[in-house]
Amino acid sequence: MKIMIIGAGGQLGSELVNILQDDNIIPLTHLDIEITDYQQMNDIISSNLPDIVINTSAYHRVDECEDNIEKSFSVNAFAVRNLAMICSELNTPLVHFSTDYVFGGEKKTPYAEDDIPNPLNVYAVSKLAGEYFVRNICSWHYIIRTCGLYGAKGVSGKGGNFVELMIRLARENKTIKVVSDQIVTPTYAKELASKVSQLIKTDKYGIYHATNSGECSWYEFAKSIFDMTGIKANLIPTT
Repeated sequence: MKIMIIGAGGQLGSELVNILQDDNIIPLTHLDIEITDYQQMNDIISSNLPDIVINTSAYHRVDECEDNIEKSFSVNAFAVRNLAMICSELNTPLVHFSTDYVFGGEKKTPYAEDDIPNPLNVYAVSKLAGEYFVRNICSWHYIIRTCGLYGAKGVSGKGGNFVELMIRLARENKTIKVVSDQIVTPTYAKELASKVSQLIKTDKYGIYHATNSGECSWYEFAKSIFDMTGIKANLIPTT
């Protein structure tokens, strides 16, 4: 199977490249493709004609999204719309990753795929818009919502996800306040990639919730990060 992976240099994308190495992989990093450039994206996909496209790229710095609304929607919604259009025209299945943030967090039990979304911030709205475009434009789609993603790339400390943000703040000797009353399911990128590698070999299209089992608060997650890495941090629980 010829598989194009957009965002191949990222945390999840790099794990997918490793897991799917026995297939014919076309790994594309941000240096190879600009997802907001429709013409470039169309040219690359049309010239390679993959059997499936996996999009792991996103603007996922939640707080920054509040101050960068245009960029949030450009990457998380409109670029995804264009990608869905290209895949639809080529009859190419599309895998797109979304987030638990599309829900408001009111439920006391885990969310199901058919629960009604209730996005509460710019990031969440932009990601839900991306979902909407994929569902309504590309018939052959897998939308995979996940939560609290972490993995090997998380040790770089660049601040691109929760793990990286915690590491960066600790290395900068900053006081870190993390909520202790919001629950998350940390999900290992390698295991998610493995599940996705199995799913794309089927024709069971639709929306999926894919996380590890168990749960913890964001504070407990942060504490575990520092315990496992051995990094000293001034970590304070808050509500």
